[in-house]
Amino acid sequence: MTANHRVPATSRARRRFLKLAATGLATASMPASALFRLTNPCLDQAGTPASALETAAWQDIDPADWWDCHTHIIGSGDGGSGITQTPDMHAPLKHPVQTLQHWAYANAACIPDTDQDTAFVKRLHALMDTMPKGAKAMLYAFDRAHGASGDPDHANTAFFVPNEYAQRLAQAYPQRFEWVASIHPYRPDCVSVLEQAAANGARAVKWLPPAMGIDPASPQCDRFYKAAAQLNIPIITHGGEENALHGADQPLFGNPLRLRRALDAGVRVVIAHCATLGKDVDEDGREVRSFDLFSKLMADKQWQDRLYGDISAIVLRNRDMGVIKTLLTETSWHSRLLYGSDYPLTGILPLISPSAFAEAGLLADDAVEPLLALQEYHPFRFDFVLKRSLSWQGKRFADSVFATRPFFTGQQR
Repeated sequence: MTANHRVPATSRARRRFLKLAATGLATASMPASALFRLTNPCLDQAGTPASALETAAWQDIDPADWWDCHTHIIGSGDGGSGITQTPDMHAPLKHPVQTLQHWAYANAACIPDTDQDTAFVKRLHALMDTMPKGAKAMLYAFDRAHGASGDPDHANTAFFVPNEYAQRLAQAYPQRFEWVASIHPYRPDCVSVLEQAAANGARAVKWLPPAMGIDPASPQCDRFYKAAAQLNIPIITHGGEENALHGADQPLFGNPLRLRRALDAGVRVVIAHCATLGKDVDEDGREVRSFDLFSKLMADKQWQDRLYGDISAIVLRNRDMGVIKTLLTETSWHSRLLYGSDYPLTGILPLISPSAFAEAGLLADDAVEPLLALQEYHPFRFDFVLKRSLSWQGKRFADSVFATRPFFTGQQR
């Protein structure tokens, strides 16, 4: 495969996308300049151009400590993975937004309409094999939605990735992958499943409360919290508004304040994306930015050894530049921030604009071109170099933000 070879996309997928784009769904909230880079060209990662910007980004970072703590697995189950998808992702007339989102994720991961399981893993291997030796991606399982009874809620499960599959991928390629379990705390067997996952090498647990129907403040979570605290296994849980995946549709469950129950139980909690999107209600009933509630929790000294945030997705267009400035300048938080990409979202080209960061004064002008080149070849390297290059008032993310392995292996950071 040459450096300019493009992974073919089926004409059916292209027609579907163009039909949806014509409705305006694809371009909502995006400037006209984004229209010229709607699809991922899926260039051969082996031809990724080198740059002085990327060389500088790796200075003082040990690749062996670089674990991308927010990497999604996608697929269709056509390769025996056990992955399932809601039919709504394939119903463009009834559910155009979900259908478009599914297409965008598949295009971002450079996988065709068929043989998606195998194609996703092949592409992921290829991308990681062009990372510095020792760097790893933490692969997420994704549990079903469950009802209050603890039974699976298949009707409201948008996406399911079995723990066994994530474990199998990581154990088959341990030099590049770790794995993260996903266990709904209402399940009758949640504690035994958690104990087994930890014994099988799971580094954390992934929750998406609004889509999975998990209320982190519910007493139903207590037995799970007790077990997680005893095992010292962190929970990586979404905070703030959720737009990427439909499911149980419980937006209130994304309120960062609802995680205080887990913190009080002694669980290490990682709030994904630092709750940088949306609004939630505070203790006084006021609607405020979700990020303000994240900030409130981070300021509470009693949880400084338990509460963390990951910086995945903070560079998407729908985030407030002011929030990124705060994350850069609040240097006291940096020892509690963890690097993550949110792959494959980083492969959806219109969602991230290096030029917009330069215009906002967060990125040097001469960094834009090398970043744009990286973006079309290698979403992992692009996201890392972009976040390493961001600065505001002379402040950048500390080196420790990108050295995530010690956190997940129980070492001091």
